[in-house]
Amino acid sequence: MRCIAVDDEPFALELMASYIQKTPSLQYIGEFTNPFQAMAFLVSTPVDLVFLDINMPELSGLELLRSLPVIPNIVFTTAYSEFGAESYEFNAIDFLLKPIKYERFLKAVNKASSYPLTPKGGATPAQPVEPPSESILVKSGTKRFRIEPDDILYIEGGGNYITFHTKNGKITTLLPMNDVLKLLSPATFVRIHKSYIVSLKHIGIIERASVIIQNKSIPIGITYREQFSRTIQSH
Repeated sequence: MRCIAVDDEPFALELMASYIQKTPSLQYIGEFTNPFQAMAFLVSTPVDLVFLDINMPELSGLELLRSLPVIPNIVFTTAYSEFGAESYEFNAIDFLLKPIKYERFLKAVNKASSYPLTPKGGATPAQPVEPPSESILVKSGTKRFRIEPDDILYIEGGGNYITFHTKNGKITTLLPMNDVLKLLSPATFVRIHKSYIVSLKHIGIIERASVIIQNKSIPIGITYREQFSRTIQSH
């Protein structure tokens, strides 16, 4: 089973990695302390099983799952037993209470082996894949915001931070540009510069080296011009 582990605590993640790597039936394909990066990975990559911490400061495991178009098989890991009831919303395979012993971990893995695996296409038979057009949940400061893709005008990147420019204002969050693209539909959003992703729906004017969205001139990078031109011609 292809699996990943998501936990904001490095020690807990290291322990889970050691358990996975010594279990023959598991193939460890990723680990994440940042739930937003885990979200982007799960949108783009078929995963059979996720060992997921619930109580994470930036984005809880439950919020992460609610943001996904397709939910893989889940084993929750947490130090807080009160989350047990809420986890059943996602038909979790098991609920592991920290500190986790290997024998208990193995019991969860054996239970998971009886569940349908995720096909290479990325979804279980009961959950057909949908385009990634669901709302996006992001954290900015101490608040969390739900952003609807149709409301996004363009996205501006700088370092590991990106700013969503929406109809209702700006929201800045810690998330790499490449990960943002994985959360958006390629039919609507296109990268036109190393620092900009634009919504095709909201482009008002297209110039040789820029586009205009609500009076904002956004440059088209030289390396992106040919691909952008093909995209526009296909619409």
